Amino acid sequence: MTDARTLLEEYVASGKAMQLATMDSDGSPVVCNLWFASALCPDRLFFISRPNRVHCANLRLDPRVAGAILAIELVDPSQPVRGVSFTGHGRELPTTGIEEQIGHYAGRWPQTSNAIDPARLASGEAHHRVYQIDVTGWVLYDEANFRGQPRQEIAVRTS
Repeated sequence: MTDARTLLEEYVASGKAMQLATMDSDGSPVVCNLWFASALCPDRLFFISRPNRVHCANLRLDPRVAGAILAIELVDPSQPVRGVSFTGHGRELPTTGIEEQIGHYAGRWPQTSNAIDPARLASGEAHHRVYQIDVTGWVLYDEANFRGQPRQEIAVRTS
């Protein structure tokens, strides 16, 4: 059997979109769906968005987030669920000095490279910004590989 950390990394790498929960000004949760990219040593997730979106405004108020990434194609409610959930802290990155983070996102989603082009970000021409989530907790949920105990807490890699 593959170990849980290896499965988590596979599921994060194969997932296309994440559901991200932020908190609004009165503490109510708000969920959105976002395309994402990852770096898993240390454990970080990246997304791009316009700063005026609700989830971006919420991050400026409170950086705490939670989210989920589903690692299966949805076909039938009887199929085993496989995916990950996470907790962490999200933030908008500066518009300069983030070539590594841009590389993770644009490397996965090349069609977005103009939206987060470093020169356009630095000059203020880009409408999007790059956001980073520093993961503080992972849970692998895998009914296929861990039938008796599908919920597996996974240690976060911080370096």
